[in-house]
Amino acid sequence: MKETLISKSERTRQFIIEKTAPVFNKKGVAGTSLSDLTRATGLTKGSIYGNFKNKDDLAQAVFQYSIDNLTRFMARQIEKAGTPVEKLLAVADAYRKLYHPMISYGGCPILNTAAEADDTHKALSNLAVEAINQLQAVLIDLVNQGKNDGQIDPDADADRFARIAMALVEGGLMLSKLTGSRNYLMSALDQLEDKIREMADMT
Repeated sequence: MKETLISKSERTRQFIIEKTAPVFNKKGVAGTSLSDLTRATGLTKGSIYGNFKNKDDLAQAVFQYSIDNLTRFMARQIEKAGTPVEKLLAVADAYRKLYHPMISYGGCPILNTAAEADDTHKALSNLAVEAINQLQAVLIDLVNQGKNDGQIDPDADADRFARIAMALVEGGLMLSKLTGSRNYLMSALDQLEDKIREMADMT
């Protein structure tokens, strides 16, 4: 297999993204200063802004990096499962596994970005909406696969299920982060799993 060569500038750009991602996730765009960025990377202002137009450009790249990591992890968990129902349950289990890493990272990047950027940063807000839609599309596809395979109630509303699932997960994450208690997310995931089993008549 031919090895892909990565240029020095691409390596530097990726390094900046990886080092500043936790900073942006915890402090937000408005709360992240240039000194925060130089401290996190050990680079000068010129080195950082030689790779990104400005702080907003970097923030968008960081958000996409965080979402790519999340979706890759989800994809790996789903791939390990067998049937569509098992894959749906694997999504819930993935969020259980992600709880501690995500909290130490500063919380869910989708939730954090949505809360800050909703009325202040249209480009980031749009990226957050795209991320939610991407995750919902995975859930919708799995429900429809289950319906086609006869494993899920043919009358199950895949779109509605996906909306409820995202509301449970993001709401649970927000309350768990706010209170410091994992019980909110775990209870939300219990409810999500109950809904999956109900659609599959496994209750």
